[in-house]
Amino acid sequence: MPLPADSERRSVLIRLLRTYLRPYRKPISLLVLLQLLQTCATLYLPTLNAHIIDNGVVKGDTGYILSFGGVMIAISLAQVVCNIGAVYYGARTASALGRDVRGAVFDRVQSFSAREVGQFGAPSLITRTTNDVQQIQMLALMSFTLMASAPIMCVGGIVLALGLDVPLSGVLVAVVPTLGICVTLIVRRLRPLYRSMQVRLDTVNQVLREQITGNRVIRAFVRDEYEQQRFRKANADLTDMSLKSGNLLALMFPVVMTTVNLSSIAVVWFGAHRIDSGGMQIGDLTAFLAYLMQIVISVMMATFMFMMVPRAEVCAERVQEVLDTSSSVVPPLAPVTELRRHGHLEIRGAGFRYPGAEEPVLKGIGLVARPGETTAVIGSTGSGKSTLLGLVPRLFDATEGEVLVDGVPVAEVEPTLLAKTVGLVPQKPYLFAGTIATNLRYGNPDATDGELWHALEVAQARDFVSKLENGLDSPVSQGGTNVSGGQRQRLAIARTLVQRPEIYLFDDSFSALDYATDAALREALGRETAEATVVIVAQRVATIRDADRIVVLDEGRVVGVGSHHELMADNETYREIVLSQLTEAEAA
Repeated sequence: MPLPADSERRSVLIRLLRTYLRPYRKPISLLVLLQLLQTCATLYLPTLNAHIIDNGVVKGDTGYILSFGGVMIAISLAQVVCNIGAVYYGARTASALGRDVRGAVFDRVQSFSAREVGQFGAPSLITRTTNDVQQIQMLALMSFTLMASAPIMCVGGIVLALGLDVPLSGVLVAVVPTLGICVTLIVRRLRPLYRSMQVRLDTVNQVLREQITGNRVIRAFVRDEYEQQRFRKANADLTDMSLKSGNLLALMFPVVMTTVNLSSIAVVWFGAHRIDSGGMQIGDLTAFLAYLMQIVISVMMATFMFMMVPRAEVCAERVQEVLDTSSSVVPPLAPVTELRRHGHLEIRGAGFRYPGAEEPVLKGIGLVARPGETTAVIGSTGSGKSTLLGLVPRLFDATEGEVLVDGVPVAEVEPTLLAKTVGLVPQKPYLFAGTIATNLRYGNPDATDGELWHALEVAQARDFVSKLENGLDSPVSQGGTNVSGGQRQRLAIARTLVQRPEIYLFDDSFSALDYATDAALREALGRETAEATVVIVAQRVATIRDADRIVVLDEGRVVGVGSHHELMADNETYREIVLSQLTEAEAA
């Protein structure tokens, strides 16, 4: 994909700032007014100083010096007050901008389906929500505190310098364009470096995240050195790009200061000749030097901005890319807010294909699951079992056919109602940082402690939870890493039982359990979900052999439906799966 042009990036940044700064027009207007007042005060001080030198110091008029000195003090105090007010409103507005943009990105990411999350990647989404937004916020802060006064000071300084001595102002004709050209050349080379830096930052985040979450695998395979090399390479790439951009930035200040010093020498040289010829006074030369410094300071303030703008443009483009991405799972315009609550599930000719994929994951799937029955789905790895279950709670939408709950397409059901009707225990159970109780109440915040203990008992988790020092209030780390895999699966099952949906979806949710616990859990679940619709995806034949209906998947298609004994007699695919785990006698 071709990279956007600089003008396109700039327009993205401007559009983003305009959108999220619109609610803060009043504080921004007040901020600009305060900046204008303090800049005017700054510009007026050298003129007063020139009057004091020419009319007070040279003539020895102490009263003139004291009176105009008092005026200078009053103007300086007003300048300080206005500057404090401008910085206060600027910081508050910039912080509000960062908060609003982060909130917008978070809300959009929350609406993404698994397809969009996979498209961006979790490390990149984290970087865009944190670091990228921070760069935009810093640009706004610098704009409010520096950039608002820079053009006023530059233009005002030039006008006042011309008013003091037109011939001497010829120095400005050479200084200002020279500074502008140098800064522009440096900034143009910074833009591609900043884009590469953000990409390399994504890579560092990705490697670090993999090494933290996959720490056990790394230790098990003794791949510490290999992972250290991976991180060193990603870190070195980021450092290298940072050094390249830093070297360019390091050129900025020497160029500016060299230009300033040369111009000051030129002003003193030509100004001395002007004073000697009687063309100007000493106070005017002093004021002219002050205005020259103010002009240069304004250019340096603009330089600070130019240093930040390229990176902020890249960050704004990345943030806007997330904000402009619509979820493939679209909420219904006229949602169904009430179902018969029977839990009847039907999948009609459903298919699913990832964007750009040559082959669909699912093709023409037909399945009916009724209340009071257990429907099992089995198939080889990669046959689309988990994808099939994901269509029911709309983790992603079917690209063909439809999925119906109680006769209503899931795409038309109000999302909250669908979440209450369908309970999913994912293949990789995830627990949130908090306590066991907060995790169990995730789907039903109003559940009582008695309901939590009952769910734990059904999920065969009551024993180990009751042995914990704090019971239901025992802490759970992020991802549930402080409990074993089997305990994590049982807690995830209990969480869904607390929700009490009409349709239970178990996506290989018993794989980490031993056979005794698996059998006890299935027996207890059978009593608990006797009137509900249960769909189980499993690799273990013993888990699903007693199901009322078994659906066999192969390469995304349904190749058999029936009971265990029917499929053993008539379906070769199912028979191969069973005999790979059981003997002929055990299967019978």
